[in-house]
Amino acid sequence: MTNPIKVYVSVKADFRSDGTLFPRVLIWEDGREFDIDRVLKVRQAPAVRAGGQGDRYTIMVGGQEKYLFFERNPDITGNNLGRWFVERK
Repeated sequence: MTNPIKVYVSVKADFRSDGTLFPRVLIWEDGREFDIDRVLKVRQAPAVRAGGQGDRYTIMVGGQEKYLFFERNPDITGNNLGRWFVERK
């Protein structure tokens, strides 16, 4: 079994009026877009298999439950808030 790795992906997301970051569409490395059907849960959690720490979004995509992570940028200045990633199996 190979070690999973972080795959940084693009995400179309909304900021709600209360400041909540809400992902809507996941864009894979090859440009394919996947609608996020539902966000089931959001919590601080490590990416156990690929390493790293972030906000773990438990999402539904195409009827399957997946994890999507938002890794916050430690430098709070500027417009780079962080990056999204998934764990590749």
